[in-house]
Amino acid sequence: MSCASGGSPVVCFLLGLPRAGTTLLAHLLQSHPEVMAPPEPWLMLALEAFGRVDQRHPAGSLLIESATSEFLGRIDRTTASRAFADAAYGQYLAAAGKRIIIDKTPRYWAALEFLERVYPEAPHILLMRNPYAIAASLKSTWGLPLRAEGSYSVSVSSLADLMLRLPDALISSLADLVLGLPRLAAHRPRPRTQLVRYELLVTHPDEEIRRLLSGLGCDSAAAPSASMGQVDYLRSSSFGDRKILERKAVDQSSVKTWQSQLSIEEMQTVTDLVGAELLTELGYEAELLHAQQAGVVDRGPHLTELYRQIFRTWWDLRAGKAGASSAPSQSEQGHTAPQLPDNFRSTCDMSVVQAQDLSPTSVAENLRLADPMKAQLQQALLASEADRAVGLDAIRTRDAAIEILRGEVARLEQIVNMA
Repeated sequence: MSCASGGSPVVCFLLGLPRAGTTLLAHLLQSHPEVMAPPEPWLMLALEAFGRVDQRHPAGSLLIESATSEFLGRIDRTTASRAFADAAYGQYLAAAGKRIIIDKTPRYWAALEFLERVYPEAPHILLMRNPYAIAASLKSTWGLPLRAEGSYSVSVSSLADLMLRLPDALISSLADLVLGLPRLAAHRPRPRTQLVRYELLVTHPDEEIRRLLSGLGCDSAAAPSASMGQVDYLRSSSFGDRKILERKAVDQSSVKTWQSQLSIEEMQTVTDLVGAELLTELGYEAELLHAQQAGVVDRGPHLTELYRQIFRTWWDLRAGKAGASSAPSQSEQGHTAPQLPDNFRSTCDMSVVQAQDLSPTSVAENLRLADPMKAQLQQALLASEADRAVGLDAIRTRDAAIEILRGEVARLEQIVNMA
């Protein structure tokens, strides 16, 4: 049943933003006897970043990256990546006795081109969910702020403050909406890609699961009725939606809870970040209309593009591009970054004023204003990394002093005991 005897494993990539319901969908698909869906492998992101290590690596991160790049530059890196992935997926399938493995990793939107190079024949399942509902889930689950202090929606200047004040993990969640959603939307026409809407999945789970299984070449009749079933494999993992552990059945109420969870200012923030055009393109006109009836206004695609440019700059800097350092470890993510320089704040505020009523003739001016924002953001991020390094040195010094004191205490205890 598995591919243990040789050959390439059957791999399906389940794509969708965090908090979009991918854990639920993967769990329901795994009810079929041929399908295995481990909790978020993140394997392809690791393979794409192979050779890039933390800047504090004792062997030297730049040396490691340069040496591996030079070595891999002489071979077909795609073939090597495919061989490793096949071996990993194949062993997982062989151990489970299954035929198809579903790699459900929400942030794969950042590696779509890599997936296509390594597994061009792989089927994809693309799960879309109302962006307002995703934002509400981010707010309720992870406490992601969707408005600035006071009663205002997030502006360009307050967004920059957030990006330097909040942990990277939270800003990455906003980046999923701002950068990931349009990339996934553009991925819909790809051949061998099945599209499923979360709202339809939770209201008609049996029909949707059978449709998706048939698209994977499985006998849909072999799948039991959609139910939460056994979730122990999720309980033992650190990844995936933990709320699924508490559910006995597919929950339809999650479709409209965002309407009571988001304030008008928060709905305005989501509309600005995602864009009314994309909301309409994805089929969420009714949700946009609800927000507009509550007082939300469409401030135009140029404001949304300005936000995307800011997030693209941040994403590239955190990825180690444009001269920035690598992202901090999880233990460092609570560090508070320095406040923005005054000139950066004034540049952002100028952009806000112009973004309230943008016309096509002002796009070039706003893009010109975004350039110094890039430079200031990079400087602030580098300064933040310097602060982190100083903080780590202080921690190491403290730990060394503690060890010396412990040794001294032990020595004195020995002297006392001998006396």
